[in-house]
Amino acid sequence: MNDKVLRGLGVLAVGAAIWFFPVPEGLKPAAWKLLAIFVATILGFILQPLPIGAIAFLSVTFTALAKVLKPAEALSGFSNGTIWLIVSAFLFAKGLIKTGLGRRIAYGLIKALGDSTLKLGYTIALSDLIISPATPSNTARAGGILFPIVKSLSLAFGSEPGASSRKVGAFLIQTAYQANTITSAMFMTAMAGNPLIALLAAKTLGINISWGLWALAASVPGLLSLLVVPYFLYKFYPPEIKHTPEAKGLAADELAKMGPMSKGEKIVAAVFGGALLLWATSQYNGIDATVVAMLAVSIMMLTKVLEWQDVLDEKGAWDTLIWMGALIGLADYLAKLGFIPWFAKAVGAGIVGVSWMQALIVLLVIYMYAHYGFASLVAHITAMYAAFASVAVAAGAPAYLVALALAFMSNLCMSLTHYAAGPAPILFGSGYVDQPTWWKLGFSVSVINMVIWVGVGSMWWKVLGLW
Repeated sequence: MNDKVLRGLGVLAVGAAIWFFPVPEGLKPAAWKLLAIFVATILGFILQPLPIGAIAFLSVTFTALAKVLKPAEALSGFSNGTIWLIVSAFLFAKGLIKTGLGRRIAYGLIKALGDSTLKLGYTIALSDLIISPATPSNTARAGGILFPIVKSLSLAFGSEPGASSRKVGAFLIQTAYQANTITSAMFMTAMAGNPLIALLAAKTLGINISWGLWALAASVPGLLSLLVVPYFLYKFYPPEIKHTPEAKGLAADELAKMGPMSKGEKIVAAVFGGALLLWATSQYNGIDATVVAMLAVSIMMLTKVLEWQDVLDEKGAWDTLIWMGALIGLADYLAKLGFIPWFAKAVGAGIVGVSWMQALIVLLVIYMYAHYGFASLVAHITAMYAAFASVAVAAGAPAYLVALALAFMSNLCMSLTHYAAGPAPILFGSGYVDQPTWWKLGFSVSVINMVIWVGVGSMWWKVLGLW
């Protein structure tokens, strides 16, 4: 029997088992049936007998067909502003890539700073940081913009997969990947699942994480990680070539080929700067983050930087719209029908006597390393975020501390494996780093990030008055 058929049957079997299991005391039958659909949906995201978007579409259809929710309720997630924030951010990123501005930024930094291998590593990280607020597809950022640059630099120094990989290529590949892991955590619009986290935090814990709050909370631990991790890799996975003055020349040649900044690049740069300013000052200007993103895309369409066909061709945006809209609707009604509060209360009763600090640390460690079993950050978030957040708060942990710590771990866990997130197969597939080394370095970086983000980060959030 076809492997995908077997996986599909497994998803249906798990959903059916929960559906027909006796409804626990204190829970509405509709909540239990919705849980069965939700669990089957998440398992489908993990096993992928069909594409994620198709699974989400089927789930919403069945939810309405089985009258677990009314059609308007099942489709309610598609009207959520968070959905359109991420769609608009994908389209924003399209303009950044289409005009070549992302490549220009990276090559410009290399030309200015890239005279040593360590500086090249930091330059790649800085390039990722600069473009990350406008690229919710970390795969597009790492694989579409930075990977070709890293590969060109490696080949320029005679570093190819195999015997010569350790000259510079292996170090730069790992640095690019681990930097992408960190930048994905630093902005709500830097990874497709981050707006979903903000929404789950609002629905589950009743707190609001704005774009500006996310960026401010991530700023100190994020910048510290970007300083520490490339240096750690440089010391524990050192390149053979230490000085790279030729890199500046290569970058200068590439910039010369690109020529002066085009009109499109200038428009995207101005729109990018304006969007960052409006996002960062939303508490003062009162403009919703989604409206800012939509305004940015509107300007790019009016100025012809983006054509309507570009919008239609951006499959990632519309695929995300389908699966995230479906999930938001299901997750919202899980809370409204009482499952999340019931679950938190039930688990909370089992950890009476355990301090909230101990409970939170254990939950964070489990949450981080559970990602060995996931090939998607989104699947990990949808499967575990709301439940773990509910349990931690039920144990007495401050809501914002819980929400932020789990939010950042939802990105930082991608450091672990060569299949952890979209950028991983691209960079690992280049052949510069073998699997055992990738896993060893990934685990080491995960520990460093956890210490920085939970240790230093929690103190920073205390200074900000978030807990």
